[in-house]
Amino acid sequence: MNEELFLSEIKANQGIIFKIVSLYAADPEEKKDLYQEILLQCWKGRSQFRGEAKFSTWLYRISLNTVLTSNRKKTVVLYQDELPDTASGAPIQFEQEDSRALRAAIRQLTDADRAIVLLHLEGYSNSEIAEWMGISANGLAVKLYRIRQRLATLLNVPDHE
Repeated sequence: MNEELFLSEIKANQGIIFKIVSLYAADPEEKKDLYQEILLQCWKGRSQFRGEAKFSTWLYRISLNTVLTSNRKKTVVLYQDELPDTASGAPIQFEQEDSRALRAAIRQLTDADRAIVLLHLEGYSNSEIAEWMGISANGLAVKLYRIRQRLATLLNVPDHE
């Protein structure tokens, strides 16, 4: 992929990076650092984009791998309750208070579970998510069920089953 096309694809899909950074970092400086690290990893890996998948799919994969690798290197991460809305992509629509509560609950999940939730909310299929996460489709279905249960508990939602 030539440089000009690559940069235009990054610009067109930068909302993906903002969404991921917003779920994995709370501090504005940490968000900037993480955003820059994702861009660097994308730049380094641009020659590996073969066009077999959509650019946005490739960008999600690079972004999540970068975030998860970065988080493994840290020993302590302090999350704040408030996240400024920095995503330029189409955000999932919730009432503002519900949105804050949901983001706070999602930040309490493990890194891998956060990635699964993000990809699920973005509309990726279970088979795509399972492949990215290196688990079976059945394993993903179980994980999604458990994640929903955990989020319901964190949000104090009554059990409907």
